[in-house]
Amino acid sequence: MSHEVPLLTARALAKTHGRTKALRDATIELRAGEILAVTGTSGSGKSTLLHCLAGIVRPDEGSVVYAGQRLDQLPDKRLSELRRTEFGVVFQFGQLIPELTAIDNVALPLLLAGVGRAEAHKRAGAWMERFGVRGQEEQRPGEMSGGQAQRVSMARALVTGPKIVFADEPTGALDSLASEQVMAAMVHTAREAGIAVLLITHDHQVAAYADREVRLRDGAIEDSVDFEVAQ
Repeated sequence: MSHEVPLLTARALAKTHGRTKALRDATIELRAGEILAVTGTSGSGKSTLLHCLAGIVRPDEGSVVYAGQRLDQLPDKRLSELRRTEFGVVFQFGQLIPELTAIDNVALPLLLAGVGRAEAHKRAGAWMERFGVRGQEEQRPGEMSGGQAQRVSMARALVTGPKIVFADEPTGALDSLASEQVMAAMVHTAREAGIAVLLITHDHQVAAYADREVRLRDGAIEDSVDFEVAQ
């Protein structure tokens, strides 16, 4: 599959945490509809890179451009709006709200955007079905398996129809079978919807689901490898 249009471009990113240089002159681009894996050992700067690309933190140096906008220069309010509408984020432990049911967790971004409750639940239910967790609507996070909860997190990330999903070690807390099932569901759904995915992982089996892999070492881009699309 060819993805020629850069959707998100970062140039010469640098970020320091205390005395640690988390990113050093990191340049990367994510193309429209592409699944890009960023790999590296613990402490290589993977999560810092994702946070800069998603506008969660600002780089000390360099630029991040999304759809013609300099994310590193946008006000916080606009960045928050982008993360509610055009960006979806999935974390290792899902970060679902424990007091809410699964369907309310998935519907939350829509409710925050002003969508009516009935319509938000209708859309949330459709995304839960796509991720194979229909029937779990009234379960709370503590009542679901890790794999089910992560599928709910992914449904929440995609419910607004984002252009990009940022997934930070989305299978890191799962066993190998659940990991495979969750990745297969995410990749199939993202490809079907034409959504780009930036996938942070240390697991080469997870990275193999991507179109391309970029490797980080000590905060710098080490190399880039194009894959055949995993089936």
